[in-house]
Amino acid sequence: MSAENTGTGTGGAQDPALEQLRVARAALTRLMEPSDLAGLALIRAVGPVDALGIVRADIGVPKGLERTITGIMVDAGAAGSGWPGLADALGRWRPRLKDLAPERDLAVIATLGGGLLFPEHPQWPPALADLDLAEPIALWVRSATASLPPLASCVAIVGSRDSTSYGATVTAEMAYALAQRGITIVSGGAFGIDAQAHRAALMSAEPGTLPTIAVMAGGLDRYYPAGNEELLRAIAHQGALVAEVPPGTSSTRYRFLQRNRLIAALSAATVVVEARWRSGALNTAHHAEALGRVVAAVPGSVFSANSAGCHRLLREGAAVCVTDAGDVAELTGASGTALVPEPEQPAAIHDGLSVEDLLLFDALPLAAGTTVEKLSTVAGLAPAAVLAGLGRLELMALAQRGNGLWKRRR
Repeated sequence: MSAENTGTGTGGAQDPALEQLRVARAALTRLMEPSDLAGLALIRAVGPVDALGIVRADIGVPKGLERTITGIMVDAGAAGSGWPGLADALGRWRPRLKDLAPERDLAVIATLGGGLLFPEHPQWPPALADLDLAEPIALWVRSATASLPPLASCVAIVGSRDSTSYGATVTAEMAYALAQRGITIVSGGAFGIDAQAHRAALMSAEPGTLPTIAVMAGGLDRYYPAGNEELLRAIAHQGALVAEVPPGTSSTRYRFLQRNRLIAALSAATVVVEARWRSGALNTAHHAEALGRVVAAVPGSVFSANSAGCHRLLREGAAVCVTDAGDVAELTGASGTALVPEPEQPAAIHDGLSVEDLLLFDALPLAAGTTVEKLSTVAGLAPAAVLAGLGRLELMALAQRGNGLWKRRR
């Protein structure tokens, strides 16, 4: 993403006020996890510059601010009056202040040929406003073009990481044909269906177009998964890599789930090609449905576990049946055997965890133990919340303690 064209590189925006907003939002993406609703409500209440000042304790907390934040969260359906409060939220964010270096992060993304898009910038994708309070603080972008395409020009194609040859073939033909129609393919850069969709779109790319967007769960200075490095490099040069977390940030389960809402929000339609009964692709489809976007699913064999999630969407009426690019283009305006569902799979060990406990679980190392202070920084939680969460995880046999250090129980 050209800094010269967008005003998002190391040179910054020419308008000093816009540059101040850019740096503040860059800093806030490191302090706050994606969809941290308390943080997003704080930013909405006082603006990003003052929000950063309050977290840093450079300015005092205005009278009545907590009541204002509560009202914003209630209006967005995000919380009742019993949320822990601003003091608790500040305790979660402040351990990360010692790692705060927004100018460094902006310099890193600029050296990678990218920049930062943010809501006050004229090139901010307006479709993201449909997320309401969950609209991202900013987007870190690596792209050869100056801006992201409009909503009507984007279609998401998602599905299983362990795709079958059937799913791979359907995906490749659909993505290639849609890209030839000038539609940008949005996906998550993962193995399987995601990778097939990106590759086919790149093969169909015409000069000057943006064939595909990969929405990542971690920082854009690293390619994850590493097995897709060559593909992701190609997307960075011919398409766009997008993330709401700054360079150096690791991909975690929580961040993968949160990025799904961005895939859905950026796309006029979300197509699920293959998905098991329990699948992250279904999470993306549900986000799209909640946003009022078109949801479509490709049918498969009733004997295929990889299509059980697609059939589930079709049976519940959440998705429209599509079989080729023409069906999808028609939906976006661009241009009797009974179902045998896959038996319910055993719950994963992390199912049912609260957001705080999931953040903490993701932060726990597998090998060497770590301290409560380090966990507080990595998870973005206050030390008291870390101690309480570790107690819960220990009771659930998900964490263990030794010599005052904590790690994940195997």
